[in-house]
Amino acid sequence: MTRMLISTAFVSLDGVVEAPGGEPGYRNSGWTADGIEFDPAAYELKGTEQAEASAMLIGRLSYEAFAPVWPGMTEVFPQYNAMPKYVVSTTLKEEDLVDNWGEITILRSLDEVAALKETDGGPISMHGSATLNRALSDAGLIDRYHLLVFPVLLGAGKRLFSQTDKDKQPLRLVESQAYGNGIQKQVFDVVR
Repeated sequence: MTRMLISTAFVSLDGVVEAPGGEPGYRNSGWTADGIEFDPAAYELKGTEQAEASAMLIGRLSYEAFAPVWPGMTEVFPQYNAMPKYVVSTTLKEEDLVDNWGEITILRSLDEVAALKETDGGPISMHGSATLNRALSDAGLIDRYHLLVFPVLLGAGKRLFSQTDKDKQPLRLVESQAYGNGIQKQVFDVVR
């Protein structure tokens, strides 16, 4: 049985996923909190994801942003910190990996991600990693999307999906909810 690969993202209404938490270098950095009232119910999906995932998949840039911070966030990310992590990168070296974040494996290609999906285990949760998300989506390797859609238009920025000219990919909405602060939860399964 193939492991489910779940792409989870904070996304603006116009599809931007760049710097939602305040990462430097993007003009609208921190857009998930700027002017949006905090509603804990809107983030319950994040706790569910952590409890259900058996591994984390991230790209190099997300790894470089998360690795210095997440290991110390023991109250927020205890399950993620304990589970195996896979970083997809052609440039990251073994000696670049932190030693305080559990088991970390570097995958060098999308073929290696496809092979990971064929191993035993539960769902694999992919965080951040806009470039990786676009490549995996275009390759047909993502099985489900967990999206928290924020009521903002950001214009420029890294997008969740590529602009590749490809065949239509049907999705099935399996869960949705709107919150008082305008955030919408949308969970889609990829229809094959």
